[in-house]
Amino acid sequence: MTPSGLPLQASAAAGGRVLSGAAPVAAAAALTLSDITGLVLAGGRGMRMGGIDKGLQPLNGVPLVQLAMQRLAGQHAGVLAGVVVNANRNIDTYLALGETTFGAGRVQVVADRETDFSGPLAGFQAGLDVCSTPLMLTVPCDSPFFPLDLAHRLLVALLHTGADLAVAVAPEKGRDGLVALRSQPVFCLMRTTLAPRLHDYLLSGGRKVDAWAASVQRVQVAFNAPGDDPRAFTNTNTLDELRQLEG
Repeated sequence: MTPSGLPLQASAAAGGRVLSGAAPVAAAAALTLSDITGLVLAGGRGMRMGGIDKGLQPLNGVPLVQLAMQRLAGQHAGVLAGVVVNANRNIDTYLALGETTFGAGRVQVVADRETDFSGPLAGFQAGLDVCSTPLMLTVPCDSPFFPLDLAHRLLVALLHTGADLAVAVAPEKGRDGLVALRSQPVFCLMRTTLAPRLHDYLLSGGRKVDAWAASVQRVQVAFNAPGDDPRAFTNTNTLDELRQLEG
C-alpha cells in the first residue's frame, strides 16, 4: 500500500519494476513538476523522411516539435521549469517556436556534442549539459499524442521507488503480431545525477537507449490504465505516417 492507502501494483521485470496504472498523488510530495526540465529530442537525421528536419514537419499545419512543446506546456499537476530542445539544424527556428510556446528565457536549443548524429543518448547528454533542475523529462519530437500526465506519473514512480530513472512502457504490437507492454525508452524521467554515467557509456561506444537504461536503477511505468490513449506513444518515421495522423 502507498502512503495514500491506495494499492500500487508492482511486478518483477527485466531491468526494473513495472508500476501498473496511474500512481497516487501522495508519493510525489518531495519534488514537483517545477523541479523538471523538459527535453525534446529533435536532433536526428530524419533519414526515413528523406533526410529532412523531422521536427519542423507539420501535422495539421503545426510543426511536430511545437506540438511536443505544447504537450509539455500542458502537463497536468504542475508547470515544468522550462524546456530544452536538442537540435542539430535550424537552431534559430527551434528557438523561436519554443519561445512562442513557453515564453522568452524559458527555452534553450542545444546541439549534440559531436556532429555524427549519434542518436537519442547524444540528445540526453546535450540536455544534461545545460539542465539546471534536479530532474529531466525526455520526449521525442515525432510523437504528438504523448500523455498529458506523463511527467506526473513518471515522477510519482521515481519517488515511490527511489529509482534514478523512470521509463514509460505501453502496449505495442511486436514483429510477431502480438500486443504486449514494451519499453518506450525515449519517454523517461531521470535524475540529472546520472550525467556522469551517461557520459561514460557514450565514451565506451554505447549508443542503445534500452541498454543504457537497463544499466541504471530504473522503474518502468505502465501506461495501460483505463482511459489511456492507445496512440499516446505512436511515432511518425515517414511522411506517409505523418499524413495518416492528419484529420
